Amino acid sequence: MSELQMRVSDDDRERTAGQLQRAFTEGRLTQPEFEDRVGLAFAAKTYADLLALISDLPADQPPPPADDLVVLESTNGHVRRWGEWVVPRRLRISCKYGNVALDLTEAVITHPVVEIELRLKYGSARIVLPEGAGADIDRFSSRHGSAVSRVPGLPRPGAVRVVVSGETGYGHLAVGYPRRGLFGR
Repeated sequence: MSELQMRVSDDDRERTAGQLQRAFTEGRLTQPEFEDRVGLAFAAKTYADLLALISDLPADQPPPPADDLVVLESTNGHVRRWGEWVVPRRLRISCKYGNVALDLTEAVITHPVVEIELRLKYGSARIVLPEGAGADIDRFSSRHGSAVSRVPGLPRPGAVRVVVSGETGYGHLAVGYPRRGLFGR
C-alpha cells in the first residue's frame, strides 16, 4: 500500500482545511471553491484525497518556532509588542516604572493557551486579543488599581485562551478586543 492510499486522521483533515482557509483569505480560491474543497476535506479518507484538494496551492509555510518562555524586563521604560510577532507559550514581564501594551491581533500564536505573567510596580497593562479569544485574569491582583477583562473567559473553538497572572501595586490591567471605531462600532 502506498502512502497516498493510507487513511487520514481528523488532525490531517483539520490541517488541510486550515491551508484551504489561508488560501481563501489570500484570494487564491473563490468562496464556492473554498466551500466545496473544505467539504471534501472533511469527507476525505486517504492522503490522496487531501492532496488533490491542495496540489494547485502553494505549500504552507510553517510558523516560526515559538520559545516556551520569554522574559522581558524594564525598569524605567515601557514594554510594547504589536504587529506580526511570535507569541511564546509563556511570557513573563517585569516592569517597575512603565506600562505594558501587548497587541495579539496580528501575532503568530502557535499554542492554544498562552500564559502571561505580569510583575508591575507602578504601571498598567493593556492586552488586546484577536476576536474570539478568551482570557482568564483570575490569577492577577492589583493592590491599588483594577483588573478588567472585556472578553469571555473561554475562547471560541480554535481560538487562543490567554491566562494572565501576577500583580501590580499601583496600576491597572485591561484585556479586550480591538476597538471598532467611533462609539465602539
